Amino acid sequence: MGAISAQAKDIEVKSPDGRTKVAINLDEHIGYTVSCNDELLLKDGRLKLMLKDQVLGDHPKLSAIKNISADEVLTPVVPMKFSTVQNHYNGRRLDFKGGYAVEFRVYNGAVAYRFVTKKKGDIEVMGEEFSVNTNGDYMAHLQQPGGFKTAYEEPYTHVNVSQWKADDKMSTLPILLDTHKKYKIFVSEANLLDYPCMFLKGSGKENRIHGIFPRVPLEFGEDGDRSLKILKEADYIAKTQGTRDFPWRYFFISTEDTELLEQTMPYKLASQCRLEDTSWIKPGQASWEWWNGATPYGPDVNFESGFNLDTYKYYIDFAARYGVPYIVMDEGWAMSTRDPYTPNPKVDVHEIIRYGKEKGVGVVLWLTWLTVENNFDLFQTFADWGVAGLKIDFMDRSDQWMVNYYERVAKEAAKHHLFVDMHGSFKPAGLEKVYPNILSYEGVRGMEQMGGCYPDNSLYMPFMRNAVGPMDYTPGAMISMQPEVYRADRPNSASIGTRAYQMALFVVFESGIQMLADNPTLYYRNSDCTEFITKVPVTWDETKALAASTGEYVVVAKRKGDRWYIGAISNGKEKVRELEISLDFLNAGKDYKMTCFEDGINAGRQAMDYRKKDCRVKSGDKFKIKMLRNGGWAAVIE
Repeated sequence: MGAISAQAKDIEVKSPDGRTKVAINLDEHIGYTVSCNDELLLKDGRLKLMLKDQVLGDHPKLSAIKNISADEVLTPVVPMKFSTVQNHYNGRRLDFKGGYAVEFRVYNGAVAYRFVTKKKGDIEVMGEEFSVNTNGDYMAHLQQPGGFKTAYEEPYTHVNVSQWKADDKMSTLPILLDTHKKYKIFVSEANLLDYPCMFLKGSGKENRIHGIFPRVPLEFGEDGDRSLKILKEADYIAKTQGTRDFPWRYFFISTEDTELLEQTMPYKLASQCRLEDTSWIKPGQASWEWWNGATPYGPDVNFESGFNLDTYKYYIDFAARYGVPYIVMDEGWAMSTRDPYTPNPKVDVHEIIRYGKEKGVGVVLWLTWLTVENNFDLFQTFADWGVAGLKIDFMDRSDQWMVNYYERVAKEAAKHHLFVDMHGSFKPAGLEKVYPNILSYEGVRGMEQMGGCYPDNSLYMPFMRNAVGPMDYTPGAMISMQPEVYRADRPNSASIGTRAYQMALFVVFESGIQMLADNPTLYYRNSDCTEFITKVPVTWDETKALAASTGEYVVVAKRKGDRWYIGAISNGKEKVRELEISLDFLNAGKDYKMTCFEDGINAGRQAMDYRKKDCRVKSGDKFKIKMLRNGGWAAVIE
């Protein structure tokens, strides 16, 4: 193998269709460039893994090259976009002297790489170099927290890479790079296990971006009922097994923005599901009381509403009437946020669970992550109580300890047939494939932010946050306002955007547990809207993006069985936006009924204004969608 070191200085790997290419260069470092259709997009890429006693990637000595490839069909347990996923790539595994390898995969429109190590015992990872130059002053769409303590809820920012200075705020993943040509480059990570989340920083030089990682916390101090202060950190970012695969770093390259809405890279790159039996995992919608203050009212509410037994039974009755499989009991169901075993007597969790089972509605309980950590036997207890799932909140960290916490929780919950909704969380990065009982993550600037959640920001989510996995945005507001007149708070919570926009979110946004955030009273009063949104599935057999422009508008069609749904949303930049779509995805020779909800003529001012229409359609029909500012359009075709 000695000749390899001398001869294999430059190694090229092309995608199955030949259009995407990574060129790997071995000299003093491991370098790479990424091209698409022979156009250079990323250059001077460099990768290293810094161990305590060795830098993997410095003066690499190649010992073997192995071709790798796959062309297989994967079947997700919880299909967010497709019931089957084609996993087709070409690749190379480069083995180096010193007990490590780097594996590259090239898909049609994507490049991924990861380190693989083979060392005895545990190793300390002091740092990792992920760095690359953009081939031009690309626009970067970022989410920039003030530090590593973040719930990934910051609004998106938009800055040219040359202006992203070294002392500017870092960004969470994913980021999206606009080349100002036909390409966009989506950057994220996958198969994140036993390792910290990666963040990115600019340099202000040579259009270079690089990775940065939180260190391992060693000592903690008290910080209330839902957090811990980090008092001491290690000088390493991970202490882990010496023989392992490290997380994938990947670039997805789109030539059309619609491709960003259909990509499934995190699923392709994640490890296999570790659960033998997944038949008990049942995704679905949930009626949620926190956003609307648990305050149903009206002639049928002859009790004092609030966080009490009668109110929760009312929510269960509502869920049962519309076929919603779950209710969420948020903060207040227990006597104390620190004690998960003593229910609030006003609430009577045991009676609510019993009543829910009678009505066919499961109960999801909210907890702080700290209470779960301090009472790790609660999974058995809650399973014995008959709880369906847990909503775990306020993690707000992305270090190795916390990444491992997610995995410990998912594993223990699965043992007891409990699903999990991670709140106050980082973004998905593949654990939801390994443990598909993780139905969703927050990690998004969703409707909890009230007036801080607005379409001009949310229109980036289908292209960025939701493109890495399920997203608990909590849609479903029945009080809608345009931003200049927005004033709202619980119990009369409202959203920015039109009614049709809110309805379309149930089709556009993806989550294994999708909240109905508003008051059952308002859903009853808007029964035509409620009947539509409660029939929208949370898993899909097929996804077709019909029209899209990042941050501007989305039109997407999704199929479950023989029924198609279409959701369209628009930002506030255009007073009126008209888009023509083709219904060529429908089966030929069949006549369909389409029921749609569109912005009313006055929705640009009075965002509650909408129209419901029915018509007959067939394959190949052209159809015009009209959305007012911050507007939407939603339809079912059957």
